Amino acid sequence: MAGLTLGRCACAALLLAGASVAGASAGCVSGSAAKPLYLTFDTGHMEVAPLVAEVLQRQAVRVTFFAAHERTRSGDGSLGQAWAPWWRARAAEGHAFASHSYHHSYWLADLPAPAGEPGEARFAVRPSAGELQGRKLEWRAAQYCEDLNRASWRLAAVTGQAPLPLFRAPGGKTSPRLLAAARSCGYAHVGWSPAGFLGDELPSDSFSNQALLQKALRDVRSGDILMAHLGIWSRQDPWAPAVLEPLIVGLKARGFCFATLAEHPLYQRWVQSHAVALPESQPAASGVKP
Repeated sequence: MAGLTLGRCACAALLLAGASVAGASAGCVSGSAAKPLYLTFDTGHMEVAPLVAEVLQRQAVRVTFFAAHERTRSGDGSLGQAWAPWWRARAAEGHAFASHSYHHSYWLADLPAPAGEPGEARFAVRPSAGELQGRKLEWRAAQYCEDLNRASWRLAAVTGQAPLPLFRAPGGKTSPRLLAAARSCGYAHVGWSPAGFLGDELPSDSFSNQALLQKALRDVRSGDILMAHLGIWSRQDPWAPAVLEPLIVGLKARGFCFATLAEHPLYQRWVQSHAVALPESQPAASGVKP
């Protein structure tokens, strides 16, 4: 199997745990009648995370979480120790996990290589979390990969489970060069379907929860990747859990079922052939400094 090697691997048990996720989260019975959906959550301020977990458990729905170390309303950040029990509980329930870049780093532009340093891709990025928050930086491809790797390491540490070799760029902002750089270090990018944008980051005075629910129930189609967050700072009327459970119930009533991205036909082979190999200790953060 092709691997993402960050150091001496100490994660055989984690890889076995990760391999079992697809079986544990198989919410769709294979066959012509299956109408799978792939519900995903990006991290956020985490205030609604316990309520989201309750809904998912009650509805027996398995999802994929894309995690960055974001500022939260309580605790030490979404991937900090305060939230570690929450993540570990989700792993025990059979959910899947993937990188959202540790510093929630937005791609801004591709950059030309400096004179005399051809070859490695460079990018302008702006992290929105952690010690680099708000700074416009120039990163080499290896530095961007390190930011992806650092989120994967923390996910493995707090879940006891190997993350999927997938990532979601913050805001979904990428370029062909960025995607190629990520694939070179073992990550395939996952966006969302047009109807899968569930609207939880839109202003609630213009996009009510009821309107967002009705739109999703009307427009979502089989195979769609759905995207929401574990809390949006700017939305006054929280989307979750108000919309989440009626949405799941309504989609089930239309014959849809839910699975993790480990089972998605576009990513299944990549997941099976690219295992995230993790070091014994947290990767050094020096590579993501300016």
